[in-house]
Amino acid sequence: MAISHSPIVNPLCTTSPFTSSRFPPRRPFCATVILCSYKSGSGLTAEDKKALFERYGFDTDAHQLSHNPPKTKRRVKQEKRPGKAKQLSEQVDEPQRETHKLLQVLGGKAKRKKLLSPKGMDVRPMMEVVKGSAFDILQAAGGCPASLRPGRWLDLYSGTGSVGIEAISRGCSEVHFVEMDPWVVSNVLQPNLEATGFLDVSVIHTVRVESFLQQSEQLLGGDRVFDFISVTPPYTQVNYDILMDQISKSTVIGEDTFIIVEYPLRTDMLESCGCLVKIKDRRFGRTHLAIYGPQWALKRRSPEKVNSRSSNTTLQVKV
Repeated sequence: MAISHSPIVNPLCTTSPFTSSRFPPRRPFCATVILCSYKSGSGLTAEDKKALFERYGFDTDAHQLSHNPPKTKRRVKQEKRPGKAKQLSEQVDEPQRETHKLLQVLGGKAKRKKLLSPKGMDVRPMMEVVKGSAFDILQAAGGCPASLRPGRWLDLYSGTGSVGIEAISRGCSEVHFVEMDPWVVSNVLQPNLEATGFLDVSVIHTVRVESFLQQSEQLLGGDRVFDFISVTPPYTQVNYDILMDQISKSTVIGEDTFIIVEYPLRTDMLESCGCLVKIKDRRFGRTHLAIYGPQWALKRRSPEKVNSRSSNTTLQVKV
């Protein structure tokens, strides 16, 4: 800050050079000029500035006396970058996922045992009416309506594991579960296997189904062919043409394998899957169930039964 009162130094000090005895000299007029400058990091504190402003009659409230410079446009732009907003959104805690016991085993040695399932629509288990019908068809096709023929089961998109657990309960010797969600595996699938006592005859693969089918030789070793395969994917997240083509070319199916596929309405399923043929196709509301199996499981009506039924109908009409 620079303050000047000298009429010699101050250019605003006016004194007329033309004076005479007739007119007495005028009183010199000096304008006091206060020059204020601000420089970041100067030695003046806020109190010194306030005292200086009060000394010369300035209103201290109308002036900013802090040392903090205003935010520049550059700093404002940095705060509005999308990266920082993304970091803030990542710090927000995700809602805690919960489970409830709404499912149960329908048949076999673990019948009526309750199973955990996640709340919400993250995991959509197979409906009990669909599951019961699928196992009834498989048991009848295998020649033993009371239970499944012994074998190995592959549960793709297992989720809660209700289909694979049902298979063990009805007679399967070993089940491989494929589920990509680690939370579902640790909080739903594994507790269900422990509660039913089937953990010792189960193998859990926490990978994507596509990766499992591609790496089946490395993951399974010599025992790659399964007797039963269940396919219950989330409807909106898969392409059934690509999925069934990948399964048909995989080493997990054999000549005597049965495959059950749950699919939504308005989805066209092929009549065969590799060396297997479609033996059943059922509808349950908006859900469809297709079952593929070997040629010998395809039941056909014999000519004698057809003739006997036609003759019975003609007799009833005549009466």
